[in-house]
Amino acid sequence: MNGRLLALFVLVPSLATAQGPLKAALSSRATVEAALNPPREAGKPAPKALVIKIEYGQPHARGREVPAELSKVETIWRTGANSSTTLTTDADLEIGGASVPKGAYSLYSVRTEGGYQLIINSNTGQWGTQYDKSKDVARVALTARTLAESRESLQIALVPASDQAPKGVLTIVWGKLELSTTWSAK
Repeated sequence: MNGRLLALFVLVPSLATAQGPLKAALSSRATVEAALNPPREAGKPAPKALVIKIEYGQPHARGREVPAELSKVETIWRTGANSSTTLTTDADLEIGGASVPKGAYSLYSVRTEGGYQLIINSNTGQWGTQYDKSKDVARVALTARTLAESRESLQIALVPASDQAPKGVLTIVWGKLELSTTWSAK
């Protein structure tokens, strides 16, 4: 460039709308996946990985006490924001000791007198607050732990086992609350 400065101008459309300036949403969408690789047979193409996926609305605390829905006993929480949190699995699973056949499910959480539970529900595609108890597949106990540092955004994870076995821990973390249970492929 021979010591010359090159100026580049880009025209950016205004971020204002007829209703006023745009604002950030109070939640975003997030997805977590775990891929399970079936054994490979000699001389054959590698089989397709089996996927376990959780899609959820990711709320952000923005100064609120969270998760407020789990502060009251027997109040169902959609375990996310907006539409229901969805678990889809290509493999039969065991979650917290409960059998979960391959398919699609909604996940909810509830605080009980004795702790917390994860609810696995066969109704999917609905708004997160449209919970139908008659569609429950299982309710499993969640282990609760208080964190030293608060997490601003909800985080759901499928943490794999260190030995590469098709199992691990499902964690749900928001604020200073961490809830967890085991998962494994059958």
